[in-house]
Amino acid sequence: MRLGYHTGYWSAGPPPGAAQAVQAADELGLDSVWTAEAYGSDALTPLAWWGAGTRRVRLGTAIAQLSARTPTAAAMAALTLDHLSGGRFVLGLGASGPQVVEGWYGQPYPRPLARTREYVDVVRQVLAREAPVTYDGAFYRLPLPADEGAGLGKALRSTVHPLRADLPIHLAAEGPRNIAMTAEIADGWLPLFYSPRMDATYRELLAEGFARRSAARRPAEEFEVVATVPVVLGDDVESAADVVRPFIALYAGGMGAKGANFHRDVLDRLGYAAACDEIQAHYLAGDKARATAAVPTELVRDVALVGTEADLRAQLPAWRATAVTTVLAQADPRALPRIAALWGDPGPDAGPADRRTPDPA
Repeated sequence: MRLGYHTGYWSAGPPPGAAQAVQAADELGLDSVWTAEAYGSDALTPLAWWGAGTRRVRLGTAIAQLSARTPTAAAMAALTLDHLSGGRFVLGLGASGPQVVEGWYGQPYPRPLARTREYVDVVRQVLAREAPVTYDGAFYRLPLPADEGAGLGKALRSTVHPLRADLPIHLAAEGPRNIAMTAEIADGWLPLFYSPRMDATYRELLAEGFARRSAARRPAEEFEVVATVPVVLGDDVESAADVVRPFIALYAGGMGAKGANFHRDVLDRLGYAAACDEIQAHYLAGDKARATAAVPTELVRDVALVGTEADLRAQLPAWRATAVTTVLAQADPRALPRIAALWGDPGPDAGPADRRTPDPA
């Protein structure tokens, strides 16, 4: 299981220390660095800006939102960044939720799985560059039918030859059907709130998708599961968990509409429906402090790595046994060297097979 770094979202400006952490990730031999977007900073610009000074680490978006750009625009950005990075870019895509898609982008949200499937189809056409791009789907039509525009639309082929026609496409997915579809059509899965306790269920959903996988895709054995995981080193579990509680409270209580919060659904399936009811009630009432306080420590420990170095060593074996191929540490940038060292040092009781270091990109 490899280690990567997730820069997270912005608020007042670039996360303090993020640029230095990206450089450190490259120097420490981490697998990858990933950026995010919601409805503020975008995922592509900082990845290009910070990634320009790296040499080895893979550069990915976790995630670029489907509604933020057309599939051909996403493909253009992907092939551009892949060239500039020397073949290190990973295109991570996600449908987001109805509040963002309809409120921020002004586009209809229904049928996100069907829309995702079409989007990926178009991106792969652009990257393959085998013929001018044409598509006649329910969501994307290229060229635009003559009676819906000037009538001058022409099927086009990218002017740039992609560095890799098989540039990897990863998908964010939380619901069971979406996870299975991701295993069917994508090269990797970007889960949020992954828990080792749910590993058997996730493996079954992935296997369902692999059974439908086209021979044109990478073999299932090469499929990646790249999970964003909060990692907090502290004096004890409780103080470290306090750092993660606001993050969970936001996603369980404040992300998405009541009854349409896909992040909360993941935590419900993990067995925390009652806790999420309380978190959501406080959050929607505007009491973020009580919502945060209502996040159980066990929930934090299920989806995050928190505590002292000894605590993290004790938690890591359960994660190493999962389908996760790369953990994206969402962490204080200053702690990244300590986390990387810990990743390669499973402790004095580990056998030779467990003594491994982060794989270089």
